Amino acid sequence: MNADLQNLGRRLAGRWSTEATHPGLPGAIIRGSSEIDWLEGERFLIYRSSYDHPDIPDSISIIGDTDGLQMHYFDKRGVHRILDVTVTGEGWEMAMDRHSSAGSFASPDAPFSQRITYTFEDEDRTISGKGMLSYDNVNWDDDLQITYRRVM
Repeated sequence: MNADLQNLGRRLAGRWSTEATHPGLPGAIIRGSSEIDWLEGERFLIYRSSYDHPDIPDSISIIGDTDGLQMHYFDKRGVHRILDVTVTGEGWEMAMDRHSSAGSFASPDAPFSQRITYTFEDEDRTISGKGMLSYDNVNWDDDLQITYRRVM
């Protein structure tokens, strides 16, 4: 069993309300919810998210040790992406590099690299996420900013 995944799962499992902003939707507050549960056997986390804004797609992701700790993301548009996951002392990070030598991180329709850092706060009752996006892996722009609040 992957110790980082077990640690992350203990902190993430549950229901969350979300509130986000996105630079592509100026002035919009995007509300939604996420539910994160273990697949039986506790080797994979199932991460379902839905949002109240039509431009932010509902999604399902699977986090597990699949050739390293990774998140396989799928959304209602048919998009699939694979992101590396790193567990830190403060939270966790995800990264998708369109120039990866492994060639597996970005889907063909993703001409960009993406990073998001999540920080646990308030005794794991709140998570703050800050995303960054790059088209050249040199210049990084702000992307999705999201706050999760534990519902249960």
